[in-house]
Amino acid sequence: MAKIVLGARVIVRTYSAGVFFGKLIGREDKEVLLQDARRLWYWEGAASLSQLAQSGTSLPEKCKFPEPVDEILVTEAIELLATTEEAQKSIDGVAVWAV
Repeated sequence: MAKIVLGARVIVRTYSAGVFFGKLIGREDKEVLLQDARRLWYWEGAASLSQLAQSGTSLPEKCKFPEPVDEILVTEAIELLATTEEAQKSIDGVAVWAV
């Protein structure tokens, strides 16, 4: 069972900065510190973030996930989702989107 604990890989939805996937290394109120984090800019193959966190994407070739950053502090976090190993492999398997 996936849990939201330090060291877990989570999806974080923010109020205005978007959605991120990374390793949870700190959390205080609405601030979340992530390591090896990717912005989940656009996805298909999952009906919601909940499904993405549970099953990943069935259409990785249509997703737009830029390269990861070493560390990011996101503010105004409004949702944290634990991710399963299946979802992590799926998200990790999405090619880096760049223009």
